[in-house]
Amino acid sequence: MQKLNFVKVVEQIVEKDQRYSPTAYSFVREGLDHTLKILKKNAGTSTNTHVSCHELLDGLRDYTIKEFGPMGKTVLNEWGINNCADFGHIVFNMVEHGILGKSENDRLDAFEEIWSFDDAFVKPFLPEIPASKEETSLLKTTRTRRPKSDGKKPTTPHQGLSGAQ
Repeated sequence: MQKLNFVKVVEQIVEKDQRYSPTAYSFVREGLDHTLKILKKNAGTSTNTHVSCHELLDGLRDYTIKEFGPMGKTVLNEWGINNCADFGHIVFNMVEHGILGKSENDRLDAFEEIWSFDDAFVKPFLPEIPASKEETSLLKTTRTRRPKSDGKKPTTPHQGLSGAQ
């Protein structure tokens, strides 16, 4: 059997389905490799190379954060990937063209919104909000405050800005 040329097959896919950048397909393939490494590491010497939808999505989320950090969602969106279902469409396009295999239990609808992109790629990078009133109160009292002006002009140069009045 002739080995498929990944780049040429992706070009064929993108000619038919222009929703996703060719880079998105490469990324999903790399994300699958990343997921397999994690699963193999966690399972020891398991020879099972099949990855479930949930395992793949978790691996893709991890790989996205590892590769792009807080820019993950932006990069994925640029490639046309806006939600979990988009990952599923890419996977099933690759299955349809012989790049990936699937089991009889694999279904496209299993990729429907397992997690939101905001939860996966935005919230982990937001600053933490203090959990208690005590913490909030502590933050307020430790902030530096500017002294209030009494409205009078400074009498010496080091008491304020100098210049034309």
